[in-house]
Amino acid sequence: MKFLLSLIFTLYISNSLAQKKYDVILKSIETNGSKYKNVANQIWSFAEMGYQEEKSSALLQKTLFEEGFSVETEVANIPTAFVASYGSGSPVIAILGEYDALPGLSQQAVPYKLSANDKAGHACGHHLFGTASAAAAIAIKNYIKNQKISGTIKYYGCPAEEGGSGKVYMVREGLFSDVDVALHWHAADENSASAGKALANKTAKFRFYGISSHASGSPQNGRSALDGVEAMNNMVNMLREHTTESTRIHYVITRGGNAPNVVPDFAEVYYYARHQKRDEVRNIFNRIVKAAKGAAIGTETTMDYEVISGVHELLHIESLQKRMHENLEKIGGYSYDEKEKAFAEKISKTLGLKLNTKYVEGVMPYDPEGKAGGSTDVGDVSFAVPTVGLRAATWVPGTSAHSWQAVAAGGTSIGIKGMMIAAKTLALTGMQLIDDPEAISLAKKEFLNQRGLDFKYVPLLGNREPALDYRN
Repeated sequence: MKFLLSLIFTLYISNSLAQKKYDVILKSIETNGSKYKNVANQIWSFAEMGYQEEKSSALLQKTLFEEGFSVETEVANIPTAFVASYGSGSPVIAILGEYDALPGLSQQAVPYKLSANDKAGHACGHHLFGTASAAAAIAIKNYIKNQKISGTIKYYGCPAEEGGSGKVYMVREGLFSDVDVALHWHAADENSASAGKALANKTAKFRFYGISSHASGSPQNGRSALDGVEAMNNMVNMLREHTTESTRIHYVITRGGNAPNVVPDFAEVYYYARHQKRDEVRNIFNRIVKAAKGAAIGTETTMDYEVISGVHELLHIESLQKRMHENLEKIGGYSYDEKEKAFAEKISKTLGLKLNTKYVEGVMPYDPEGKAGGSTDVGDVSFAVPTVGLRAATWVPGTSAHSWQAVAAGGTSIGIKGMMIAAKTLALTGMQLIDDPEAISLAKKEFLNQRGLDFKYVPLLGNREPALDYRN
């Protein structure tokens, strides 16, 4: 009994001392809060779309370089991608950072909708994502430096998450080959670190070529490229009846002609195909291609297509996810001040909801199952290295990603407070993993079991070069 009590006491003291070390570093994140707020707000104001994030990438590189990181630029043949590193030896902890915006969203921090005026907006909170990850990386760097211990922290500057699959090219280039664990987070309307899931996704632009003619004077001489697009869309819409329940297919016509009285000789439609499993995405996409070919034959047009992006589903590592959840609970949530509450109530009204801040002030219970909604190129990272993430309340509860409400809240102190929660949780998790090689070993065993021993990485986007102009 005396031995057991002594062991318990020793473990308590050890854990207490470790936590004190961590608390010092976590306090430094808070101390530098104004600096990180400024970085996030600058990236928010830049609002640069995928592969166009020159200012955002440069600012994050500068921030990390000034903190002693070495910076490798233009990795994976992408001008705005980079890897910033500090330390030496094992373990190697990676933190992912994103910073691209979305097209067609007003960039205003107001509780009402404004015209976008063909501008981009940070409707997915990537200005907060990239900054919080940098803050966490700096904190872990300080821990390695202060404790004089072995370990490497790497910040991955990841462009074009929104449809450009930036991380896929980085995985394909082997940039994660020496990493032990990768950490990430995302903006959200609540604090949560439950099991993460995401849909595999493959996207492409289908281009139809016809013959231009006067739509009234000589319609018989024309072959409408738009007819090809519409015929394809009709066939794909019929295809939906014969797919599995979790299949998602969506499209937009990006080019359809310029005048009704001119038979369009060019038209383009942009498609997404999603499913919980990458192999089913491949199957669905092949069926979409067949519909496009049939549409071209039927309308006497020609067709080609360009694969734009493709991402794997998200691989879940339970041991890491539970640790992230525990750490998020330690950090906890935050409260709105009166100004923030008034703003949030106005946003809630636009959503048809009554403001409920339960999971802003606290943390959602752990859910081991998770639910897949969207897609992310973090999925490909999760098949390269054990990966774990969280969501932090940077938006008003009830807000959907890719909405003007997300843009608005992300540009206020609400977004900044959520960002700081994420930074501290990532930093705490990273420091613990550096100190706990057994946790890393367990995560790797779970990773190999989940992925399968015979797994071979085949990017859904194939061997194409980065689609640097996909937003043009």
